Amino acid sequence: MNRKTIVITSKSREGNSALALPHWACYGYSEKFAEAATMLKSKIGETWRSARLASGLVIVLATYISAQQGIPEYNDPKQPPPITTSSVPAPAVAATRKLTYELDVPGSGQWAETGIELAAGDRLVIAASGSLQNSTSQTAGPEGRARGWRDLLRALPVNGAGGGALIGRVGDSASAVPFLIGASKEITVNRAGRLFLGINQLSDEKSEGSFHVSLKIIPSQKPETNAIAELAWPPRLLKQLPRRVVDAQGSPGDLVNFVLIGSEASLKTAFQEAGWVQVDRTRSEAILHALISSTSKQNYVEMPMSELYLYGRAQDFGFARAEPISVVQSRHHLRVWKAPFNYQGQTVWAGAATHDVGFERDQRTGGVTHKIDPKVDLEREFVGSCFDEAGLLSGKTYALPSDALKEAHTATGGLIESDGRVLIMMLAPRSQ
Repeated sequence: MNRKTIVITSKSREGNSALALPHWACYGYSEKFAEAATMLKSKIGETWRSARLASGLVIVLATYISAQQGIPEYNDPKQPPPITTSSVPAPAVAATRKLTYELDVPGSGQWAETGIELAAGDRLVIAASGSLQNSTSQTAGPEGRARGWRDLLRALPVNGAGGGALIGRVGDSASAVPFLIGASKEITVNRAGRLFLGINQLSDEKSEGSFHVSLKIIPSQKPETNAIAELAWPPRLLKQLPRRVVDAQGSPGDLVNFVLIGSEASLKTAFQEAGWVQVDRTRSEAILHALISSTSKQNYVEMPMSELYLYGRAQDFGFARAEPISVVQSRHHLRVWKAPFNYQGQTVWAGAATHDVGFERDQRTGGVTHKIDPKVDLEREFVGSCFDEAGLLSGKTYALPSDALKEAHTATGGLIESDGRVLIMMLAPRSQ
């Protein structure tokens, strides 16, 4: 089990003071937390008594076991290092905004918080310069180093980008999608949130040097609100939605736990923008794709998944989201089937999402199969969060079938636990 720590920081005119507390502080043990507070006062001494807190205590969970959250962090969960900026922006997007920034992003960590709050519809114009040098004395500019065979064994935040490249993301949740910035980048923000800048390197990797970043924000003339409407999902459509998928032998399998509404093209685009990849359908496709990926020094994350059936046919598409190194045993994955009915004239896709967390014995054959997290609602919420964080939804709701399943077993014998609800999501139309 990984050790957990809590970092408590007090801000004052004299500077910052910090103390690391043991992991039990985050579990609500009041007596031990009081002892920790006494330790803190003793350590900080006069600084603690004289400091006028600027923003109170900031409690940050620096490391934790992702499995206890049900969803592993896609990005480094460690507290990002401070970033040098010309001013301290307001914690929320204000009516009068600072629109230009000069920032320095250090190579001493993976992510750095800029403190810049972005609004949906903002357009960012970014230019970067500078260089970094890693522990093996390799130099990288903002575009990163050329990928090598060693990168096939490294789970970098942006798969396919060079090591040491300048990267960014909006938001700090597990579903936030990192993107390459490089020497220059123009991007429109789909979802309001705080901007993070970082280095495409491992979470425990450090580089010497920094990148200087010039950032300009061009506010949208018609700022998007990211308002997500409450959908009215008719009971008659809910009755046409099967509760479970089946395997080739007809044995009940995963729960149908989400629905997406939109065209095939918008479905594929939305998954791509939300950080998912479309998996290979066959072994021959997988071999060819893996070969091409290896030749181009890309990590292979499109590993096929088994075929399951709904509406009398195998899935139309499969999508996955995984770290390159752990894709064999651990990945978020889902299957979607085009439903034989529409919603308000739009295509409906029924989906079953689960999270592979390792391996277990297949109770049908005695062989080895993937073990899924039995709390499948967490994966349903992760899928919804991915689309929500990327600003891809115009409406959503939850529907509870009258014959909802709350506990069952998969076709391979794995346990499933759920509240029985189905997440219904409508994809937002994309501006041209």
